[in-house]
Amino acid sequence: MSALTVDPAPGHGQEWDDLVRIWEETDAPEGCKVEIIEGIVTVSPPPSKDHNLTVARLQRSLYGVIPEDWEIFQTLGVSVPGRAGLYIPDLVVVPDSVVIGPGNRIPAEEARLVVEITSQANANHDRIRKVQGYAKAGVALFLLLDPWHSGRPTATLYGEPDNGTYRVLDTVEYGGKLTLPEPFGLDLDTGMFPVS
Repeated sequence: MSALTVDPAPGHGQEWDDLVRIWEETDAPEGCKVEIIEGIVTVSPPPSKDHNLTVARLQRSLYGVIPEDWEIFQTLGVSVPGRAGLYIPDLVVVPDSVVIGPGNRIPAEEARLVVEITSQANANHDRIRKVQGYAKAGVALFLLLDPWHSGRPTATLYGEPDNGTYRVLDTVEYGGKLTLPEPFGLDLDTGMFPVS
């Protein structure tokens, strides 16, 4: 199953609040991910078993290094209105204080780390559009796990966002170690991630 898109409305003057309302009202099958990517409400199928295993292993590693008052979420909306986006990253690390209260999304700039794992059907959303969106929003660290990268699964860590662009801090093929800088201070062994 591939991702399907829903045109939010005719014309090009769609307001952000209207897009968010459409996002909130989209009735997708259980397990599907509904996002707004560059002004289009997008529905992606549930992730594969390998995808879920990658998320679980990474989350377990992160719990050992994050501060006590931070949490890790898999279904929290991250709002990027400057790129007409509302993403649901595979993992997002944020301070507790950011998620206290009503609602189902946070401003992207509050995220300390965002992780996306590419799926074969919509890898370019993660590789291009979301890299640009997270950078423009000022997300400090973005980890892209790409098991579909040209037949060579790779992990790329982006950081130091400046004027809507990230600096590539490190890239390794699966099997190599990638270091998440402080406050994480984690040498991540990418060999623990499954390869299809």
